[in-house]
Amino acid sequence: MLASLFKPSPLLDADSKQWLIDTFIWAVENFGESYFKEQSQLILPTNTFYPGKVSSIEEMTQLVFRNTLDYAGMQDWPISLYSPEQFAQLPNIMPQLGFTDALRGNDIQVSHNDYQQGSAMRIPLSFNPQQINQPQDLVATMVQQLSAALIQYRKSPIPGSEKLAPQAVDVVASVMGFGVIFANTAYQFKGGCGSCYNKMANRQASLPEADTVFTLALYCVAKGIDKKHVVPHLKSHLRGHYKKAIKELSKDGINDLASMKLHR
Repeated sequence: MLASLFKPSPLLDADSKQWLIDTFIWAVENFGESYFKEQSQLILPTNTFYPGKVSSIEEMTQLVFRNTLDYAGMQDWPISLYSPEQFAQLPNIMPQLGFTDALRGNDIQVSHNDYQQGSAMRIPLSFNPQQINQPQDLVATMVQQLSAALIQYRKSPIPGSEKLAPQAVDVVASVMGFGVIFANTAYQFKGGCGSCYNKMANRQASLPEADTVFTLALYCVAKGIDKKHVVPHLKSHLRGHYKKAIKELSKDGINDLASMKLHR
């Protein structure tokens, strides 16, 4: 009895874990498994991934946008970044695109099947000016939009239900390599002085914090990334969650992408 009394509780319930595993594999298979294995990398909130000095908000957002597109493997997609004012004036219509094979990478071929006033339509992205001083939130908000665009062109239904699309967006973001940034921005501490907290600058997370950390762990296990390369870049209160997720995956026999697929 004492052993069960002091037994640590799992990070997530069994159903939540299974849905995250199923959706992670679904995203890998739908959005370029070869790209995931050979080119995808874990994007960290460091100057190595987002270098450069800028002199204006416009320059900063464009720099973040270009780098994020490259890391997502969507640099050849017809995507443009607009200011919030410009974005509000655009029609809420996604272009009809065709892909010869893969959806992500340097060698993909994208065809336009619709035009507006003689020009090929583009996928619009925007940014939140309130996030300029919170770069991880700025990146994560852009990635959420890219992830949502990817899901629009998927080959198979979202596991479980189409109603889970917002949560699937966050899973796809981790599959694209942005799991550390998503984990760090899943929850914002509201304490401290009033001037230190700006709720308008936070990204809108669809997955709870623990689920996001678990999805990050799935990515790192699938890619064989040692925890020492991950833990220092997480917020301090997330590090224990991450280590627990890695330990639970190992206990379940999940130590690479192949064993993850067997767990479906």
